[in-house]
Amino acid sequence: MSTYAVGDIQGCFKPLQALLQHIHFDPEKDTLWFTGDLVNRGPESLAVLRFIKKLGKKHRIVLGNHDLHLLARARGAHPGWQEDTLDEILKAPDRDELLRWLSEQPLIHHDEKLGFTMVHAGLAATWDLTLAKKLSREVETILQSEKADEFFQNMYGNEPAQWDNHLQGFERLRCITNFFTRSRFCHADGSLELGNKGKIQDGNDLIPWFKYPKRANQTLNILFGHWAALGGETHTPRVHALDTGCVWGYGLTAMRLEDEKRFMVACEKGNLQHD
Repeated sequence: MSTYAVGDIQGCFKPLQALLQHIHFDPEKDTLWFTGDLVNRGPESLAVLRFIKKLGKKHRIVLGNHDLHLLARARGAHPGWQEDTLDEILKAPDRDELLRWLSEQPLIHHDEKLGFTMVHAGLAATWDLTLAKKLSREVETILQSEKADEFFQNMYGNEPAQWDNHLQGFERLRCITNFFTRSRFCHADGSLELGNKGKIQDGNDLIPWFKYPKRANQTLNILFGHWAALGGETHTPRVHALDTGCVWGYGLTAMRLEDEKRFMVACEKGNLQHD
């Protein structure tokens, strides 16, 4: 009985199947965690969603920015990007069922027994686990409410970049969402820098969110994806990067949580765009 955390799939269904074969995944005994960005830019997002949904209780998911973008597009809150590969989902006969299931997923997953916390991109430096779970629930509540349309219409944007407990309304929700699903670098004051998607050495005076001094969540074992340029390396204790650029033609990675052993399969380069 094993638990595997899998990095960003982004519609790369065949590499996912190859990875599961490589780790000898047994759906009767094993559980899969997914760091988000299940869909988009890759060729088979619909197959990915259908497969993971059918896993039932044998999976755990956190939402990524591409997953939220899919939900926004489905509600007409965004016209879509040229690089999107979401039309197959939006035209599928089971789209409503899939999107309803996706919208019920959280932004953070914590397992006390295994001792791991999973997010898509990162956490604000001032968030401990209790606060992060509370803020995730605020967004989850909106996603499953009558205000979901309004949320998606206000979701896009880089401001406010600095977390403040006194933020209200859609500015508060946008800031929470950006920290959970878009974090890479931050400034010395802890505010997000969302324009730089490169390697750590490309950050100049910027700080990777997980290297911020005295962050309130530094005792957590954190699993995250989103930042393919890291190549799966953080060089930071208890911080595990799992996005190894499958959609870019590099690899899809899983980490077995019981012993932190990593497994990877190579991916073929397809119709790839910026993440």
